[in-house]
Amino acid sequence: MLHRLAKPINFISITGLPLISLILLACGSNTLTLINKPAINPSEDTPATSSTKSSEELRVRLTESIYKKIAPSTRLVLDLDRRQVTIYKGENKIQSYPVAVGRSGWETPTGKFQVGKMLEDPTWVNPFTGEKTAGGSPQNPLGDYWISFWSDGKNVIGFHGTPNRDSVGKAASHGCVRMYNEDIEQLYDKVELGTLVTVVP
Repeated sequence: MLHRLAKPINFISITGLPLISLILLACGSNTLTLINKPAINPSEDTPATSSTKSSEELRVRLTESIYKKIAPSTRLVLDLDRRQVTIYKGENKIQSYPVAVGRSGWETPTGKFQVGKMLEDPTWVNPFTGEKTAGGSPQNPLGDYWISFWSDGKNVIGFHGTPNRDSVGKAASHGCVRMYNEDIEQLYDKVELGTLVTVVP
């Protein structure tokens, strides 16, 4: 599923890639248009590169540094096997919600990420016909809210509502995490940009 938004999406990469502005939004699609912007100069807290350190170790250190600064207490744990996302405040479990996850061939990525963009009433543009579905429409595949947490520079994945309620609890999406509209409304109010999202198999 490919989604087009009226405004660009700005992301801070947590894998060492430069800041980018994404013009199109996709749940597992590979046809995004993007504009590269210059990389941000690293701060004193950014881990220095070393030929003796693995890129994975550097990614984890940078990610943890970002999380500590942006959203130290609230975090999400997405369990793909249980088809459930849980909100934690510190070590306290606050709330869990059922979700739909990526189907075979479009699996939702696992790892540690952060919330990168939040939108109310996102507009969806059919990538094949160009037809727009306005935000707030009962037929909008994104529902009423969008919370992104992953991008590889071409594709963007996040939590969103859905008019297809029967898909929740199943492996049914193109990588995104579908939620009941009433549940993602609650989730939207409990997270912020930078909130840690841990996705486990």
